[in-house]
Amino acid sequence: MKISEQWLREWVNPALSLDEINHKLTMAGCEVEGVAGVATDFSQVIVGQIIELTKHPDADKLNVCKVDSGQGEILQIVCGAPNARAGLKAPLALIGAELPMPDGKPLKIKKGKLRGIESCGMLCSASELGMAEKSEGLLELPEDAPLGASVQAYLKLADKVVELNVTANRGDWLSIAGVAREVGVLTRTHLTPPTTPEQANHHTDTLKVSLPAADSCPRYAGRIIRNINPNAKTPLWMKEKLRRLGSRSLSPVVDVTNYVLLELGQPMHAFDLDKLHGGIQARYATEGEQLVLLDDQTVTLTSDTLVIADDEQAVALAGIKGGMATAVGQTTQHIFLESAHFRAEKLRGQARRYGLQTDASYRFERGVAADLPVQALERATQLIVEICGGSVGPVVDVCADEHLLARPVVILRRERIARVLGVTIEDATVEDILERLGCELVAQATGWSVKPPHSRFDITIEEDLIEELARVYGYDNIPAALKARAPKLTLGLETETQLSDLRAPLLANGYQEAVTYSFVDPTIEGLLSPGHESIVLANPISAELSHLRSTVWSGLLRAVEYNLNRQQTRVRLFEVGPVFSKTETGLQQQDKIAGIMTGAAFPEQWGQANRAVDFYDMKGDVEAILAQASAETFYFVPVAHPALHPGQSAQIATDQAVVGWVGALHPALEAKLGFGQDIFLFELDLKALQGRRLPVYQAISKFPMIRRDLALVMDRSVLAIALDQAIAKVAPPSLISWEIFDVYRGKGIAEHQKSVALSLILQEPSRTLEDSEVTKIIGEIMASLQENTGASLR
Repeated sequence: MKISEQWLREWVNPALSLDEINHKLTMAGCEVEGVAGVATDFSQVIVGQIIELTKHPDADKLNVCKVDSGQGEILQIVCGAPNARAGLKAPLALIGAELPMPDGKPLKIKKGKLRGIESCGMLCSASELGMAEKSEGLLELPEDAPLGASVQAYLKLADKVVELNVTANRGDWLSIAGVAREVGVLTRTHLTPPTTPEQANHHTDTLKVSLPAADSCPRYAGRIIRNINPNAKTPLWMKEKLRRLGSRSLSPVVDVTNYVLLELGQPMHAFDLDKLHGGIQARYATEGEQLVLLDDQTVTLTSDTLVIADDEQAVALAGIKGGMATAVGQTTQHIFLESAHFRAEKLRGQARRYGLQTDASYRFERGVAADLPVQALERATQLIVEICGGSVGPVVDVCADEHLLARPVVILRRERIARVLGVTIEDATVEDILERLGCELVAQATGWSVKPPHSRFDITIEEDLIEELARVYGYDNIPAALKARAPKLTLGLETETQLSDLRAPLLANGYQEAVTYSFVDPTIEGLLSPGHESIVLANPISAELSHLRSTVWSGLLRAVEYNLNRQQTRVRLFEVGPVFSKTETGLQQQDKIAGIMTGAAFPEQWGQANRAVDFYDMKGDVEAILAQASAETFYFVPVAHPALHPGQSAQIATDQAVVGWVGALHPALEAKLGFGQDIFLFELDLKALQGRRLPVYQAISKFPMIRRDLALVMDRSVLAIALDQAIAKVAPPSLISWEIFDVYRGKGIAEHQKSVALSLILQEPSRTLEDSEVTKIIGEIMASLQENTGASLR
């Protein structure tokens, strides 16, 4: 939400600087995110008027203008603006003026020649004064703008725009009036809102209004205004106020409705009366009904969508956007002006369902006071009549009181205030704060009975009122004190693996922990998990974040892409987070730890030649994690994964289940996602890593170790894990370790075979092994290898 300091001070003007006001707002929970000027600095720019205009003799698109500077001098200026014309008043930069430029260096205006014609100054557009990013033609000033006056002073460009971070529960802050109310409460300053007299009626024409969907739209007010001037122009003061708060000027009637929305917080809409058929009703759409919106978008409505309709068709998405069929245009002379109240809980999610987000829906979803519609209608009528003229009809105000959200009566106990805040606030102070907030109070023996104002949907329980007291009383006035308490230490079991244990080896190997959205782009989700039934969100943040992820890789890949696009070529990230899948019983959530790496294996240095990371770098990092969870034996099995390189992927499993994957990103995916270097990933199920086997002490044997080496010939398809399992089947306690120390393929070995060299280490803790025992053990191992893997001695 943006507010203009000057507009705010029209409503409430405490004797404080803007910085002091911003501090009070921030400390009260309405965080100020930034402050910016409404225009960049410029000098010696005054109001000038073109009194004569002729075509440049040597340039079709240039004009030679005689400009009255209001200082007793007529200046000759060459100008190419398409709207330059005799009689036009526009900003005039004199010789020596400095204008803002995008690079930050000011442009100094000098006397010069354009195509041989002398030019003594410059007529300016809004963008050339830093008032807009782009503009077409000169900034047109009103006819009554005083010649020679400073443009900065005339347009009041010393103004500041404050950007507020309004929390979802404080919809009452989404207007100048709402922020002014808050500033008035915090500074004990009276409000001075603009006077809005009730408009006299010039005719008795009305439209019949009915509320078939009163549960969603319990109040609807409107009036007919006839014979407005279709050629009227929005005054510059209104255009400027709208511009400063980020709203573009469109036409006088639309500008007035936008102005009232920003001023009072009540969204409004104007219909072309001649395009309406019959009365107005707030109803639910029929299934499949279509509506063309103001932006020419056609939406197909569902039966639970609230619409505003005439007797023939839907003419607006209620509380969101109007329809094209009844839009106010350049020839509109008669309008029906509406101002309605919608239940916030009924409108939430409606705009997002149709891919829309409007200023109106943003406010209605957070709650707009039920007593605002008629007040806003009178204010808008006043402004329209002042700008466009017209004859005003009576207000039709239809209200279904039984469907209005009743203001709760909240009991506030003084004892509870002291207990929650830790400080005693005097009764007079409590009553003063609550009354300034607009609450209605009835004193009771233990405290007060409080009815909050219409605009405060967030006050429903006693703690809400105590929070309001703390905000306005001032957090700085509440002493900071910690209660004495005995420390409670919780010790984890040694057999449990902590998340910190799993993070530690990754952090030691140069990984950074990332946090990415659980909401992902359906495109990347389909690439990583083809055939997986994805879970679509009912109300996604955006089309790019519309699915729940089935793998953490989707977010990590986007994070790597972001870094690579910013010249970070060596990236190592990991994330701990949930993934989601559908089961027969519903939605299942599993926690995973996943990682990604790309680029050089080591940071650039002089001590060793660098190389790119490979599969085994990633596998080593995964083994470092698995070493922290030693309750199970983990195996790496070469199995294809649709997202991984077919020759560089492995399934990580125990004897009971598959616990994860590791490998290189599939080359086809690498190309589709636009990566120009190899990407390696892993993902592990956290639940499978929770257990840990405690180490058990074993005395070191004093007797010699015996090593036997075996050179085996086997089929190339035999995996190391198969050898390991075959040995483990028959290994006696005296076989303390075995390792593969060589693999050979080539001369002397059949093309479909390989030679594998094994070392076997045997040792007894209490005696020396005899050769006969060793020979027997080796024979049993050899028999198991031959039976289970087909290996034979070379």
